[in-house]
Amino acid sequence: MIFSRIALSLTGAVLFPLAAHAHVTLEQGSTEAGKSYKAVLRIPHGCDGSATTGIQVTLPDGVRQAKPMPHAGWSVQVVKEKLAQPYDWHGDTITEDVRRIRWQGGNLPDAYYDEFVFRIQLPPDAGKTLYFKVKQQCEKGEIDWAAVPGDSSGNDYPAASLKLLPPASSAH
Repeated sequence: MIFSRIALSLTGAVLFPLAAHAHVTLEQGSTEAGKSYKAVLRIPHGCDGSATTGIQVTLPDGVRQAKPMPHAGWSVQVVKEKLAQPYDWHGDTITEDVRRIRWQGGNLPDAYYDEFVFRIQLPPDAGKTLYFKVKQQCEKGEIDWAAVPGDSSGNDYPAASLKLLPPASSAH
């Protein structure tokens, strides 16, 4: 009886911190490279009990043509930057593209989760993992979900990741 209470207490002690630090993630963790992708960014909680009031996602290099979905009760804006390497998009030369998307002015209480959606064109780099850095602003504080493998910044909050898969073979 005592042993099972200790085991239950230890299990709770191990699981509780994991639940308290749920990550910002993409609904799909992998998809085919070079395709259009509907990104569903999941925000699991606020900042230490404080409601989320803003989300900013920084798009990784190689991602093109980002279009955010409006979110009821939130304003949305895109931030474009000049590209080091312009590209052709259906006959037009694109010299600047969306690098960040911001949703602001909403109120997502800590006890709830929500999803923020945008479409992008993925690069053709099969085998590569893309990292979407997300800044979560709250009534009190913020969380910078920006840590990537090999990062030595000391940030413990991982960026949302997307593994690019090789093209699916066509069946005949």
